Amino acid sequence: MKYRIAFSDIDGTLLNAEREPSAALQQQVDRLTAQGIPFILISSRMPQAMTWIQEELGIAGLPLVCYNGGMVVVAGKTTHTSFISPQIISHEFGMLNQRLKLSIQLFHGEEWYVESMDHYALREQNNTRVKPTVRGLYDVTADWSKRKVGAHKIMVMGNPQGIDEMVGALETSVAEKLHFYRSKDDYLEIASRDISKLTGINQLLEYQYPGFTLADCIAFGDNYNDIEMLEAVGLGVAVANAKPEVLAVADAVTEGNKADGVALALERWM
Repeated sequence: MKYRIAFSDIDGTLLNAEREPSAALQQQVDRLTAQGIPFILISSRMPQAMTWIQEELGIAGLPLVCYNGGMVVVAGKTTHTSFISPQIISHEFGMLNQRLKLSIQLFHGEEWYVESMDHYALREQNNTRVKPTVRGLYDVTADWSKRKVGAHKIMVMGNPQGIDEMVGALETSVAEKLHFYRSKDDYLEIASRDISKLTGINQLLEYQYPGFTLADCIAFGDNYNDIEMLEAVGLGVAVANAKPEVLAVADAVTEGNKADGVALALERWM
């Protein structure tokens, strides 16, 4: 089948060992662009942490699916948004963290807030090439309440035992409102329960590519938040370094992200 549009996760999937797009990937994206096939980045990242990758690949201006589908951007305009209310953040996370002392990071659109420039904030800044703003959780939620906005994503980082305790508490109080998964033992990512990468793809197709269906899509991923997307599209491809659960549901497996897996798959199947 001739796939008409490609979606790729970033971390653990698209970038090489230097956390950059490779020359081989650039060549394949150029080839798709010449054929009029959009190559869309789809990630839990914020917009600014994705646009520099677009620029390096020569696809600046194409749509972005950010925050695991919580925000869709087309031509610089947000066409879909779904966020966690500031009331939930201050009540659940603020109170819990007074005891657990984890690193909580809050994201809305192009805003990224940390309570201090700790080890985790510095690491994320280095990985994403975006600098966060230092601001207390309650100050952020008070501001967001006035503006009637909330968090597109919450990241909680710290010792795995503390993360375990936070997950247990959240599962008993807000599991019906929030979706959370661990990208690493010490990383917990949280978003609104009504979004996913698949909902982001559906929103984008409906808004920007109304003649396309899920069967027209090829998608690449490696982690738990990619499973629903890979199961639904025409060809769901896991990189070799993906989680076992992702490898189990993928239609195909390509080489690992550090071995140009996405580039090789584009050459193979597109």
